[in-house]
Amino acid sequence: MASKRIIVVEEVADEFLRRFGEGFARLRAGDPFDSGTTLPPLSSQSAADDLQELVDEAEAHGATVITPGDPVPEQGAFAQPRIITGITRDNPVYDKEFFGPVALFFRAEDEDDAVRIANDSTFGLGGSVFTEDVAHGADVARRIDTGMVFVNHPTWTRPTLPFGGTKRSGYGEELSAAGIQEFVNKKLITVMPTG
Repeated sequence: MASKRIIVVEEVADEFLRRFGEGFARLRAGDPFDSGTTLPPLSSQSAADDLQELVDEAEAHGATVITPGDPVPEQGAFAQPRIITGITRDNPVYDKEFFGPVALFFRAEDEDDAVRIANDSTFGLGGSVFTEDVAHGADVARRIDTGMVFVNHPTWTRPTLPFGGTKRSGYGEELSAAGIQEFVNKKLITVMPTG
């Protein structure tokens, strides 16, 4: 579970994109058992190939692909970290999930536009809101149609937190007491009074 769509209000978008690209450039591809590796290979070569096809499709339909950092190894199921900008609503990848180190970057005019973009997806597993005003961040989180929203933290999970999404990201919950209830058969017996 990782952020795939990054939505940033216009007033800070350029600075955010610059710093985000610098972070991507620091990723180091390599052996996942090496402590210096920060970018392991994907689960299979087909997963890496599928991801590259989506990147190519985005670019073929007018998006801009930014490739910060060093090239990844050619041997192994490595995927080059990329940031894709300029994705319009008519781009076929607008509503597709990218499983790998590729971020879709969207500029929002303001907060309302950011919420609109966030909700304009057939998926809804998790999201994050980053702000200096935590109480306002919680208000914004309530407006986002996902199963989980974290304020000032990337999406994550742990056994004590319910895990589940909305829309095409599933139904019901996993983990926590809420997840256990998904596996419990409940029985209703209703006795009506006579007479």
